[in-house]
Amino acid sequence: MAESKVNRLRNIALIGHSSAGKTSLAEAMLFDAGVTTRLGKIEEGNTVSDYDPEEVRRRISVSTSVLPVAWRDQQINVLDTPGYVDFAGEVKGALRVADSALVVVDAVAGPEVGTELSWGYADERLLPRMIFVNKLDRDNASFQRTLEQLREKFEGTLIPLQLPIGAESAFKGVVDITRMKAVITQKGSDGEIPAGLVDEAEQYRQALMEAAAESDDDVIEKYLSGEALSEGEIWHGLRKGAKSGKIIPVLCGSATANLGVQSLMNSILELMPSPTDTAPAEATNPTNNSVEKLAANTAGPLAAFAFKTLADPFVGKLTYLRVFSGTLASDSRVISGRTGQEERIGQLYQLRGKEQTPVQKVSAGEIGAVAKLADVHTGDTLADKGHPLVMPGIAFPNPVYGVALFPKNQSDLDKMGTTLQRLVEEDPTLIVKRDGDTNETILWGMGDSHIDITMRRAHQKFGTDLLPNMPKIAYRETIRRKVQVQGRHKKQSGGRGQFGDIWVRLEPLPRGSGFEFVDEVFGGSVPRNYIPAVENGFHEIIGKGVLAGYPTVDVRAVLYDGSYHAVDSSEMAFKLAAHLAFKNGIPQAAPVLLEPYYNIRVSVPEQYTGDIMGDLTSKRCKVEGIEQVKGKAVITAVGPLAELQRYATDLRSMTQGRGYYTMELSHYEEVPSHVAEQVIAKHKKEEGKDEEE
Repeated sequence: MAESKVNRLRNIALIGHSSAGKTSLAEAMLFDAGVTTRLGKIEEGNTVSDYDPEEVRRRISVSTSVLPVAWRDQQINVLDTPGYVDFAGEVKGALRVADSALVVVDAVAGPEVGTELSWGYADERLLPRMIFVNKLDRDNASFQRTLEQLREKFEGTLIPLQLPIGAESAFKGVVDITRMKAVITQKGSDGEIPAGLVDEAEQYRQALMEAAAESDDDVIEKYLSGEALSEGEIWHGLRKGAKSGKIIPVLCGSATANLGVQSLMNSILELMPSPTDTAPAEATNPTNNSVEKLAANTAGPLAAFAFKTLADPFVGKLTYLRVFSGTLASDSRVISGRTGQEERIGQLYQLRGKEQTPVQKVSAGEIGAVAKLADVHTGDTLADKGHPLVMPGIAFPNPVYGVALFPKNQSDLDKMGTTLQRLVEEDPTLIVKRDGDTNETILWGMGDSHIDITMRRAHQKFGTDLLPNMPKIAYRETIRRKVQVQGRHKKQSGGRGQFGDIWVRLEPLPRGSGFEFVDEVFGGSVPRNYIPAVENGFHEIIGKGVLAGYPTVDVRAVLYDGSYHAVDSSEMAFKLAAHLAFKNGIPQAAPVLLEPYYNIRVSVPEQYTGDIMGDLTSKRCKVEGIEQVKGKAVITAVGPLAELQRYATDLRSMTQGRGYYTMELSHYEEVPSHVAEQVIAKHKKEEGKDEEE
């Protein structure tokens, strides 16, 4: 691919709140470019972008689709991302490889929580962006109101390039302020501005010229001297301001009515950066840890970044790649920067939704895919064998919603491990952990919808039926009082008997100490060869406490006396004596239940601060601090996991989805007596069921 072709590429991510019309807009772009012969509709489940069964069923996007659109002898690679907060990882992946972002906003609802979140992700990448105010043909739609709301919420110079002609059902086109022409038909033909909009258009044009002038030092002098700017000077200033991110162009229209879409595509080509306009990408050479700057040059060193993985039970793993430098060829060999291992590149593909078109190469600036790579994960970099490179990965949000998974039957148990591995490869915002304390497999995701879709994919793709349940709390048991207790095991049933006799002192330890065994035997009351058996006996029995069957911790067992029989004593007898000492002694030592406490950090808009603090207090949490960060309240607290297991759902409900949080294990604390009684009663009830079965 010639260097000039790189200049003719635009990689742009469609971002915004769910149901703002991103997929419908992508569908209109494909139709106008002649890729499709009719406009697909989300309600009919026939769009190019939303092809996954769950997307069709739910009528929302749940994963990013790549949609190349050829327009005016150039190519726009559209990355259509989900708007629902559970699938924020997909947005992060798309923005990592996009050169700009198109924020789609519903003219009825205005900017919503998904708009705010995705805008924040674009800020992290310092991406230039433009806004498309969609659905202007709907009841209660308002371009002016939406523009004011956008200016209130987001920083930056938002400059409308268009004005709507008509409102709601009477909406029929837009005024192009850059050319002072009306664009009424779907094909984008020019006409005269309606008389009632001329004055308003002139006002907006004045603001447009001012913003364009401020972006260019040469033009600003001319503007300040009172001279009118030419259309070329306006566009020059707009391009410079938009590509730098100083200016955020605002356009409008209706995707489903296909109004304003062609003007939007023209503006993307004119104002958004090509791969050669962006700052060089950075990569580290692992052989010498030097940082290299990679321009979008087809002849440069190869750096292909894996930003998405699709698990397919038939063709295997499909890896989506953006080539930042060099050229990746079919039937070639490269290395993974993470592992240093060689990877064979088979057939490369250009993607359009689920359609895969074979191509011979994917060059700098382009997006493609390859199947069946051996050990390449999302966030990995592929490079030339003689020139290894590692690009920064993707900072995915931490999952906050966990479920315990159980196979429906034996065949599902056999497939469960492999299925979960494939699903986690496909979605890095999923994490699978085995909880050694509760013996449960825990799947962590971004929310209940995320987990539900994952369960359905396990069934649809891999034929594995998994049942989710609330994870058990990993409680602990400990003691508060020192006791001395005897453990005496004696059994005589003909022949050689069993005899083991020990005296043990059980002592509480500071929280977090675990279990200690101390030998204070003098004079051979317990022979040295039996003392390890006593210690092993305690290690065996502490895993199942006397209160509710949870591990006993923060206890010291001091062996200080005992007796033995020259014939009947054995290691097994002394091990069983330790079991008896534990069972007899713990109930006398004021046993209590401990529960895990987590540090929690909640970030919410300031207006929700009082509600959140009150709710945390009601959940037995202790609020430790509050600070203001970038216009949001950040509340730090510590509280019991038992009250916070479904906090993701609670927080989303209280803040209309605008709040988010992180949690990490802090320590264990004593469970209040009334709560402990419920936990112990539940354990006894479950034990009774097990005995009946």
